[in-house]
Amino acid sequence: MSHKSGFVNIIGLPNVGKSTLMNALVGEKLSIITSKAQTTRHRIMGIVNGEDFQIVYSDTPGIVHQPAYKMHELMNKYIETALDDADIILLVTEAGKPFGQESVLDKISRAKIPVLLVINKIDLSDQEKVVEEMEAWKEKLPSAEAIPVSALNSFNIPKVFDLILRHLPESPPYFSKDEFTDRSMRFFVSEIIREKILTNYKKEVPYSVEVVVEEYKEEAKITRITANIFVARETQKAIILGHQGKAIKKTGTQARLDIEDFIGKKVFLELTVKVNKDWRDNENLLKRFGYDH
Repeated sequence: MSHKSGFVNIIGLPNVGKSTLMNALVGEKLSIITSKAQTTRHRIMGIVNGEDFQIVYSDTPGIVHQPAYKMHELMNKYIETALDDADIILLVTEAGKPFGQESVLDKISRAKIPVLLVINKIDLSDQEKVVEEMEAWKEKLPSAEAIPVSALNSFNIPKVFDLILRHLPESPPYFSKDEFTDRSMRFFVSEIIREKILTNYKKEVPYSVEVVVEEYKEEAKITRITANIFVARETQKAIILGHQGKAIKKTGTQARLDIEDFIGKKVFLELTVKVNKDWRDNENLLKRFGYDH
């Protein structure tokens, strides 16, 4: 029996539901999901294994139009890499949302690999708009196959999966069959904490935050985790902490419950807030935070 394996790289603008699509395809919550743009900052792989196939999905950060920080430049580099090493590209869009990235579309069209155009969030649109969107994309990327989906409601996800399987090249598996991601447990813990910050705080605060797990210690009955929340200003630290520490306590409790669900074990979680005003432009810190992964 022949075996198929390949890298399916998911790219698109911020806030078009790439992470929801990734999680629906993988069947695991690997990418954090919030209503805010630029939720995904790192390239995250999710691996799906079958008897005769292995699909390696890669969720990349949303394309940043005008990078304001070194962090944004590094996020955009993940997209360049995703175009270079993909066997199949899932280009995720949303009906009525202008794409406007001609250089990216040019690279996709020249890549000479299958492109599946996923028009997501059709549950928030109407049929006429979706049909118009599909027609418009036929002109931009004539070789792409367009599929309207609602990742949130799992509508047409099986069709996307079937198309991926059809285009997957013949190859032995790239990863062990018992792996489901290339990321460490520390990474997912930091992402769960960051997701709660994105959910609980408003305005610029969530975008000024990075989370680093300093200690991850597994004991017989409990896993002890210490994490630092880095912010850019003292005022942001005060907001994260909240009056008498109530805000961070709420965030910590929510994160702890999700981490326990993710690892299947009791967790003791300790959060500390630190200020580093230049972290988004500091190359050494960005490397420490995993932006060269």
